[in-house]
Formats: sequence, structure tokens, C-alpha cells
Amino acid sequence: MARRLRQEAGAELSPSMMAALATIENHGPLAPSRLAELERIQRPTATRVLGRLEEEGLIERSADPNDGRGAVVCTTKSGSTLLKKLRSRKNAYLAKRLRELPDEDVAALERAAEVLERLLDGERR
Repeated sequence: MARRLRQEAGAELSPSMMAALATIENHGPLAPSRLAELERIQRPTATRVLGRLEEEGLIERSADPNDGRGAVVCTTKSGSTLLKKLRSRKNAYLAKRLRELPDEDVAALERAAEVLERLLDGERR
């Protein structure tokens, strides 16, 4: 499912770039080390992804207000717009597919989603 949704989103961003951009939008502004922690990737990987996002004009860096030696990143208007477009594509695909399912299958998926949310909520604590 995750692979199919990535395909539906389009090829504008790699999966790692999209994940990082979404994390920055949801949690930013944040330091590169915090992005690495949230995405569970190594700091050098986060640095490379941030460099590509910055080259594309999807994020911008500014001085960290809490540490003058560091920087924080946040999404640009272009970055937020692109995320919205990619999410809309995924949502349209899922909505179309869900409309094709019988009601009992939709109910089963709703129940499964509730269980998965509980699992994730426990992990976030």
C-alpha cells in the first residue's frame, strides 16, 4: 500500500524527501539533528536530504534562535504547496479505491485503522 501510494503521489520527490518535508512541516522549524531523530535516520543522511530540499526551494534555513551556532529548517510556501498536491493525489486514489469496496470491507478497514492508531499512540508516549 505504501509503495502504491508513493507511486500515485508522483515522482516530484523521492520517498525520503517527501517524508522529511512532511516532518518539517508538521514539527518545524527544527534542527537537522531533530529531523534525523524524528525520521530515524543518520545525521549525514538528514543533511543530504535537507540539501536537496533546499536546492529545490522547498525548505529554508535560518539561524537557530536557541543556538547561534546552529540552524533550523522550515518549509517554504512552495514546499507546503507541493505537499498538499502530493497528499491530494494520494487521497483521491484511496477515495476512489474505497468507493469500489463493499460496505463490510470498509467497516473492517475503519476498525483496523482504529487499532493501528492505538498502537501508534502507545509508541509516541
